[in-house]
Amino acid sequence: MISNMKSMKLKGVLAGCLLAASMSLPAQTEKGDWAQFGRYAEANKRLEIPTNVVFMGNSITDGWWPADSTFFIQNDFIDRGISGQTTSEMLVRFRQDVLDLRPRAVVILAGINDIAHNNGVIALENVFGNLVSMAELAKLHGIKVIFCSVLPAYDFPWRPGLEPAGKVIRLNRMIREYAEANGLTYVDYHSAMKDGRDGLPANLSKDGVHPTLEGYKIMEKLVLEAIQKTLR
Repeated sequence: MISNMKSMKLKGVLAGCLLAASMSLPAQTEKGDWAQFGRYAEANKRLEIPTNVVFMGNSITDGWWPADSTFFIQNDFIDRGISGQTTSEMLVRFRQDVLDLRPRAVVILAGINDIAHNNGVIALENVFGNLVSMAELAKLHGIKVIFCSVLPAYDFPWRPGLEPAGKVIRLNRMIREYAEANGLTYVDYHSAMKDGRDGLPANLSKDGVHPTLEGYKIMEKLVLEAIQKTLR
């Protein structure tokens, strides 16, 4: 009798543990939205589809809107940058934040956070592969692709000592050669913004990575010309 009661109590405890575990799964999944699908989910629902041009990127794109929202509003551009993201995260959310919006073109600026090892070490070839995958998906859906060079960076304030300048140049070379070989547009921010160390000068960035308004103005001129040429 005692052993049966112990067995029943044990089964009750196990059932309670399983129930608690199952109830906690949705919360864990929501909290672990590693690609941040939720960031633009509601905004995407409110958009008039198809849209004009989507800007896909990281904090450099994410910070562009607060720095100069007029640029996006006047030109009917959509900002879908998320701070800190790598190309792997962007590739995962590319369907929701680009393809499903059916833009005429997508402007892709990505790769610096991969070089900074934000999600761990990744080879430049694999970073490039993620960018190519985004381009292939866009082309499959009839979306024009505009690749932007990664901005110059001499060092990272949040992860110093990685010597990114040369890696940025190598990745940009891969992107440019791919764009030229496949008839895609390439916007060379790097050449227009670099200093003597292949980094960002103080007037264009306060931390050596993120542009000031003056930096964004240079980018706006270059990318607007590229968009107009591409869509013609």
